[in-house]
Amino acid sequence: MTTFLTYTILGLVLGSVYSIAASGLVLTYNTSGIFNFAHGAQAMFGTFLYWHFTERWGWPVWLALIVVIGFVGPAMGAALHAAIMKGLRGTADVTKIIVTVAVLLGTVYLAQWIWNPDEAHTVDMFFGAGAKITLAGVVIRYHEIVCLAAAVAIAVGLRVLFTRSRTGVVMRGSVDDPDLLRLNGHDPERAAMLSWALGSTLAVLAGVLIVPISGGGLDANMLTLLVIDAFAAAMFGRLRSIPRTFVGAMVLGLAANYVLAYLPSAGTFTGNLRVSLPMILLFVVLVVLPQDRLRGAAIRTRERYRVPTVRGAAVWGLVLVAVVYLYSLLLSDGAITTFSLGMTFAIIALSLTVLTGYAGELNLAPLAFGAVATVVAFHAGVVGTGLDARMNIQGVLLAVAAAAIVGGLVALPALRLRGLYLALATMAFGEFLSNMVLRDTTEHELFGMTFTLFPDGSLVIPPLKVGPLDLRDGTTSLMTATVLFALIAVGLAALRNSGYGRRLAAMKDSPAASAMLGQNLVRLKLSVFMISAAIAGLGGVLMSAATGTVAQENFTFLGSLALLMLVVVAGIGYISGALFGGLMAGVGSAVLVSTFSDLALDNEGMATIYTTLGHLIMVSTALLGMGVGRNPSGFLHDLIEGYRATRNAKPVLYGAAALCAVLYLLALTGVIGTWTFALVALCVGMLLPVFGRMYLDEGRRDRPTPLELIGVDEPYTDELRARLDRELGLPAVLEKGGSRATA
Repeated sequence: MTTFLTYTILGLVLGSVYSIAASGLVLTYNTSGIFNFAHGAQAMFGTFLYWHFTERWGWPVWLALIVVIGFVGPAMGAALHAAIMKGLRGTADVTKIIVTVAVLLGTVYLAQWIWNPDEAHTVDMFFGAGAKITLAGVVIRYHEIVCLAAAVAIAVGLRVLFTRSRTGVVMRGSVDDPDLLRLNGHDPERAAMLSWALGSTLAVLAGVLIVPISGGGLDANMLTLLVIDAFAAAMFGRLRSIPRTFVGAMVLGLAANYVLAYLPSAGTFTGNLRVSLPMILLFVVLVVLPQDRLRGAAIRTRERYRVPTVRGAAVWGLVLVAVVYLYSLLLSDGAITTFSLGMTFAIIALSLTVLTGYAGELNLAPLAFGAVATVVAFHAGVVGTGLDARMNIQGVLLAVAAAAIVGGLVALPALRLRGLYLALATMAFGEFLSNMVLRDTTEHELFGMTFTLFPDGSLVIPPLKVGPLDLRDGTTSLMTATVLFALIAVGLAALRNSGYGRRLAAMKDSPAASAMLGQNLVRLKLSVFMISAAIAGLGGVLMSAATGTVAQENFTFLGSLALLMLVVVAGIGYISGALFGGLMAGVGSAVLVSTFSDLALDNEGMATIYTTLGHLIMVSTALLGMGVGRNPSGFLHDLIEGYRATRNAKPVLYGAAALCAVLYLLALTGVIGTWTFALVALCVGMLLPVFGRMYLDEGRRDRPTPLELIGVDEPYTDELRARLDRELGLPAVLEKGGSRATA
């Protein structure tokens, strides 16, 4: 009985902290319509500040709490709304999600910059671990009593706020009908800002409370993911009901502790299940609870994408293969391997193009399907041992098929979900796979066969060999990945221009209208999920082979979010967006950071500056995602439109091509470095539309204005009036006494 009571109290304490965090999510969603994926990151950052004030600066606990919870928390929320969130009206669900994901990643990068992750950071319980009481043989610490009391008080207070106060009604009205709210003399933006300030405060409070009861150790990634576990409680209340959210949080906390208390402790199953339980419950809640009805009208958003033609995709695919091959001639063996890794990430990113860019469905865990394919390929496709080990084509095909099947199995119960709900379901699957499957190092027996999913916590994936094609060679691996990317891209362009692709676009615009026209939405969603999962599986196997040895850290949830964010920043509706996002997520940021780290080691006097620049690269990557609300179509959309507008500036285009050719020859002969060539060529490509427009504008000034544009492109002058009269055959006009008269 004592054991039961002990774990019950611990479960209620954990549930109370989940309740506080989930209440903040419900608060911000009810007043802005934005689900804050950065909620855990805000909790993490506020907790680090609390540690800094108390441990490093020696502040008393009460003063640190007042500053962190009373000032920092509200300031973070209000600043986020004022700077970013209020500009997200009229954007698609994926844009709203990606902006908060960018805030999450940026906050984590900033925390790791300020507080060295290699150093230990611990947070003690309020009043100390020795401050406790004993009740029915169960030890209860004062800190745990504070958690319980705070959760109950906040749940009651928010319930009263939403249902009994004018402020709460205004908050809910700010997302339901902001125009009607303005007509009644209220400011919806001010109400939304207040809710974001309160939500951020609750997040910080949850972070400060949960760290001591979870062990006391502070880690940016772990604390962020720990608070994300509260998503299940928020969804239990369907992001509306505070009482149901409170109940869901308590169930979540109790279940996690009962699993730890009563399931066998041998092996890794129980520990993995406890970590995975919030995501399992999240998935179950999403599937079981009723969803909103289909919207009858088309969803009008600010995203605009040009549909690629098959011919254009094929031409640009050949250009890509040629450019990559020529560039590989300038690279060292190590750089070629790194470049190859980036191309495999670009293949994974193509799965997001077809699923989200074309069909409007969301997947927050593309790397999870790559992990599924990697596990299958390791167990079914590796032949030989040691240095002679190879991956055969049968294993790769089986891995791709397995990823497609798993994608279908994940999509099947989630077919009734849309938008945010679908995104959370895929996130739950990704976290479950990462915590439950990829950490499984226990031996299993099935049909008389003994196997371990992840022996020793890692998998050694040898390169593919098909006849004379051996991907152990770096250049061969790079070119194979590039050719596969080009072929898949052409296939996706053909798919988008087919009847199937038009049905996907119709489903993205209006699911209800598509269903009324006789489209089978279940079949469409299931098929596009399987196509997307198969592409991600192929990219995952190639990525694992390029890496050599992979572990759970190679398929993390945060890695999937970073990939999705960069693809959206570039343009998720464009194949080129997948190329840019994959390269940046796979190697771009890492290469830049490692370059500055090497420079810091080689130049001790400039070490601080180079280290700072390396951290700025990571934070700036997240800043790009935060700004996607201003340009939800992606920066490549503007770049493509700029090139399209300047295609008649032939001298500028030929001059840029000649300059790049000269630079390439200089780099090939060693006159300039590879980095110099790459940076200059990149600058030329980015500035080409600017110079093209300048050339065209200059040409227009040298040509006379067409008659039909006189007074439109330039204002009327006496010379223009006289020219217009001559061209129209009208008699000359003379000026007499300030009035016009006909001669």
